[in-house]
Amino acid sequence: MKMPMPFDDSFFCRKFLQADSYRSPALPPAPAPGLLRSCGFYYRLFLGPVRWLCAKAARGECGDAAWVHASAWVAELMEGLGCPIFVDGMRHFEQLEEPCLFVGNHMSTLETFLLPSMIRPFRPVTFVVKKSLTTMPFFGAVMRSRDPIVVERVNPRQDLAAVLEGGQRLLEKGISIIVFPQSTRSRQFSEEHFNTIGIKLARKAGVPVVPLALKTDAWGTGKRIRELGPVRPGMPVRFAFGEALRVSGNGKAEHAAICEFIRTHLARWEAEDGVNGEA
Repeated sequence: MKMPMPFDDSFFCRKFLQADSYRSPALPPAPAPGLLRSCGFYYRLFLGPVRWLCAKAARGECGDAAWVHASAWVAELMEGLGCPIFVDGMRHFEQLEEPCLFVGNHMSTLETFLLPSMIRPFRPVTFVVKKSLTTMPFFGAVMRSRDPIVVERVNPRQDLAAVLEGGQRLLEKGISIIVFPQSTRSRQFSEEHFNTIGIKLARKAGVPVVPLALKTDAWGTGKRIRELGPVRPGMPVRFAFGEALRVSGNGKAEHAAICEFIRTHLARWEAEDGVNGEA
């Protein structure tokens, strides 16, 4: 597929360009977990990719290539903790000749960092995000530069209107959208809290939906600052993209298919990886 925007072909930007799947290379033994390990990770994160990208954003230079470069840099930091990264099903969106909706579960801050380097080399993309992410110090400038769809998470009707209006505008420009229909990050997947906002936008805009299952609890959720939780060295990080779905009728069948895709993958990954503490 011809890219509709210029793109840098640097090493980091090509990290996940391995056809349908990605498997981390042989990694060093995982270090012991603990508070000091988490602090060390965040020290490298903020003085590395975050500071670099924020400086770019402050100068108005936070383009797609810089965004992907920083995203893959974070992936390298996770692999440095002995956390192998597994990605499957990238062919399902690589082969699409039109923009799409990525609809997936939301487990931690990690997916927000990593997904750009998986998706953007193939197609322009942005997120549906809560307003606080666009106003937070430093990284807010980065998020605003991505022209996201911003929701308040207070009034569901207003959020739906914002997603439908803003989403159609972006999709018409050829920009795909990542949406996490859960109200908050959670290790547990609950269909009850997984709304149909992505399905409604896909139906209105006439674009396909790509199911996304992810397991990113190697980066936990913090008690005081939810974005900054404990990191768990050695814990696998997993992403799976499903076959694109066309929404027909009221979209209930497609919504159920996405939920089943996520449930099935999480159950298998949980069996393979085990449980390493609570998020």
